[in-house]
Amino acid sequence: MQRVSYLKSGWQLLKSTSERAAKQANTQFSTSRYYSHATSSFGLLFDIDGVLVRGRTPIPAAKQCFRNLVDCNGKYKVPVVFVTNAGNCMRQTKAEHLSHLLEVEVSPDQVMLSHSPLRMFTQFHKMCVLVSGQGPVEEVAHNLGFQDVVTIDMLREAYPVLDVVDHNRRPKDIVPPTKGLRPIDAVILFGEPIRWETNLQLIVDVLLTGGNPGNTWSSVRYPHIPVLACNMDLLWMAEAKNPRFGHGMFLVCLESLYKKLTGYELKYEALIGKPSVVTYNYAELLIRQQAERLGWTTPVKRVYAIGDNPMADIYGANLYNRYLQSSRHTRAQMQAQSGGGGIDPTAVDDNPKMTLAELGGASRVAEKNLPEGCCSILVCTGVYSKDQQELPSDPTQTVTEQRIFHGHRDFRFDPSLTQPSFVVQDVKEAVELVFKQEGWPLQ
Repeated sequence: MQRVSYLKSGWQLLKSTSERAAKQANTQFSTSRYYSHATSSFGLLFDIDGVLVRGRTPIPAAKQCFRNLVDCNGKYKVPVVFVTNAGNCMRQTKAEHLSHLLEVEVSPDQVMLSHSPLRMFTQFHKMCVLVSGQGPVEEVAHNLGFQDVVTIDMLREAYPVLDVVDHNRRPKDIVPPTKGLRPIDAVILFGEPIRWETNLQLIVDVLLTGGNPGNTWSSVRYPHIPVLACNMDLLWMAEAKNPRFGHGMFLVCLESLYKKLTGYELKYEALIGKPSVVTYNYAELLIRQQAERLGWTTPVKRVYAIGDNPMADIYGANLYNRYLQSSRHTRAQMQAQSGGGGIDPTAVDDNPKMTLAELGGASRVAEKNLPEGCCSILVCTGVYSKDQQELPSDPTQTVTEQRIFHGHRDFRFDPSLTQPSFVVQDVKEAVELVFKQEGWPLQ
């Protein structure tokens, strides 16, 4: 439980900073063109790939559904947060992209990327960290609070004899001298890189040398330096007819290589992004801030998560719902023990204990004003299609002749968590369903 305890300070710092920013924003947004005022108690979490877009192409239903989410002045009627496991850009860039595709204004504080919760991992911010992924990874890392950042390209330039799979990248004639770098304290995996062989090789070098890749490998350096990974998606949906490899596939390769070389399991300090609970905790904080900007005086009671991937979007939303129910049970016990009444303190919480990997650092089990529940809605425009067979019901049987469990190695397979609250054809139907559930008019 050490990780959970030392993440509390980072989360509280982030929460207090965010709340101060929200209060300041309330004065600025009282006449904002972004939000309209209404009284309700729900918020929406949208996945992006496979729900709103396929690669660079917007799904037609996406534009239509957002007509129901904004008023005639383009102001949002309800809190909306875009929660994606992508992490190869800045929030501002993603917000601008969504604004263009959906033809409504999307602000950066409505966008949550897979790496966004790393802001709360303050104990790593002053360490020298190696970052892997694509896009502006150095800029992203600095924006999240990391101060001493080394990229894969910086590492291969400092140690020119390490990256040799591509013969054209090998040193010609005279081998350049090695440049000195500070020992690496931790590895941050943002997303799938472009050159998998280079990243796999250099990350293994760092792990087997205790952060000093110029030294000799040693499998006795175990446990290795901390590894934090964002985005566990095995597959994702682009323009191709079939799903494409995601960062989860890269993690499978890294885990297999490390165990093949050392005989030990690769350990993660944190697994972030859907379906981890910490991702939904962070998204709920953004929903709460937007509700304040809307002028709502009552807490958000229900969150609707719309996605296309049963093992990321649906599993994560259902896992978060389980977390919320456990949190309510814990609060009731605390109130009863302090004489505040409530649920019988001897009542048993039927929900199974969550692993540290599933929690991902979440620790706010006793906080007030958490939503009462999270509802999962599965669309059929992405990874999932109605032609697919159901996942196996036996958690120990992850692979059969025709069925494969696509969840991460460190997450238990609970078949009930892959079952959505609702299945609809597309995101437009999903929004219409939510409005009907909440008794809201569609126009």
